[in-house]
Amino acid sequence: WLLGCLASDHLLCHRTYQWMVGPRENSHDRIIWDRAVHHQDANGANSRSIRNTSVLPRGKSFNWWLRMTLYTCLVLSGQSVATLLGRLYFDKGGHSNWLQALMNLAGFPILLPYYCIPALSKRNNPTTNSVQSEPPPSTLTLASVYVSLGLLVAFGCFLYSVGLSYLPVSTYSLICASQLAFNALFSFFLNSQKFTPYIFNALFLLTISSVLLVFQGDSDSGAAGVTSKGKYVIGFLCTVAASASYGLTLSLTQLAFRKVIRKETFTAVMDMIVYQSLIASCAIFIGLFASGEWKGLKKEMGEYKSGKVSYIMNLTWSAIVWQLFAIGGVGLIFEASSLFSNVVSALGLPVVPVLAVIFFHDKMDRIKIVAMVLAIWGFVSYLYQHYLDDRKAKTAENENANGEVSTILPP
Repeated sequence: WLLGCLASDHLLCHRTYQWMVGPRENSHDRIIWDRAVHHQDANGANSRSIRNTSVLPRGKSFNWWLRMTLYTCLVLSGQSVATLLGRLYFDKGGHSNWLQALMNLAGFPILLPYYCIPALSKRNNPTTNSVQSEPPPSTLTLASVYVSLGLLVAFGCFLYSVGLSYLPVSTYSLICASQLAFNALFSFFLNSQKFTPYIFNALFLLTISSVLLVFQGDSDSGAAGVTSKGKYVIGFLCTVAASASYGLTLSLTQLAFRKVIRKETFTAVMDMIVYQSLIASCAIFIGLFASGEWKGLKKEMGEYKSGKVSYIMNLTWSAIVWQLFAIGGVGLIFEASSLFSNVVSALGLPVVPVLAVIFFHDKMDRIKIVAMVLAIWGFVSYLYQHYLDDRKAKTAENENANGEVSTILPP
C-alpha cells in the first residue's frame, strides 16, 4: 500500500507538470487529471483525494528494472570483494577490528562529487510544479533519523568485523544468513511486509544455501580457522548480533523513506548513504582512539606480510567497494523493500567461497556448488514474485483507466 501511494504521488506530479508546460498532453491523461481536480474542488479535500482518483497501482517500467539490475550488481560485487579483502587483511597480519569496521564506512567522500554536479542533482529532484501532499520533514527530524541509523550501522559494522576475524569464512557466511530471518521479522512489524509462497520459498532456499556452507571443510578458514574456543564463541555471538542489527537497519531505513523522507529521488538515496556513513564513521573513529588500537597501526603496517603498499591498497579498496555495496543496498530498499535488499545480499553469501577458490586457491566441493544453485533458485523465486506483482499492477492500472473513461465519456 505504501509503495502504491508513493507511485501514485509521483504519477500525479508528473502529469501536473505535463499539463502545465507540455505542448501536447495525452487526452486520456488529461481526462483523468481534470476529473481528479474537479473531485478535489467539489469536496474541498486535500491532495489525498487526488491520490484516491489516480491510477493505482502502476506497473514497473523498463527503467525500474534497469535500476534494480544495477543495484543488484553493486550489492553482489561490493559485498563479495569487500569480504575477501577483509579476510585478506586478517590473513596477512591485520589485527584491528576498529580499523576494519572504519573501512566499511569511511569511503563515503567518494560520493560527494555527486552534489557538485548541478545537472545530476537537479534532475533527480521533483519539479517545482509538483503537488506536495505533505510538508517536507524538518531538519531536526532528518538529523534524528540519520544519527540513529548511523549509530546502529556503526554498531553492526564493528560486530561484523569481530566475527570475521574470529570465525572461518564458511561459519561466518552461515551465521550471516540469519539476517534474512531478522529482517523478515522486523519488516513484518515495521513495514507490514506480506509473505507469499514465492517469498517463503526464496527465504528458505537462500537460508539453506548458506547453511550448507558450514558442512564444508576449513580449507577456506584462513588465519581465522585456528582460534581459541573463547574467541570462537565471541565471534559467533558478535556475528549473530550484527546480523540482527543489519536486519533492523534495513527495516528502519525503509520505514524512514516511507514515513519521514517521502522523496522519490536518487538524491534522497545519496543523502541517506552520506549522512548515515558520516555519523557511523565518526562513532567508529572515536572507538578506534578510545580503545587505543590506533597506537599499534604503524607497527601493524610495518609487519604486514604483503608490505606497506599492499596494506594501504587493501584498506583503500575496502572502503571504496563497501560504498558501492551501500549504494546498491539502499537503492534496493528505495526501489523495492528492505527484505528484497536482504535477499540480494544473501544471494552473495555463497559467492564468497567460490571467489575464494579463484583468488585464495581454496578447494571447490559439491556442497559449494549446491549452495550456489539453491541461492540462484531462491533469488529467481523472489524475482518472479515481483514479476507477478508487476503484472497485477498493470492489469489494475488498465482496468482503472477504462473505468475512468467510461464514467466521463458517453457510450
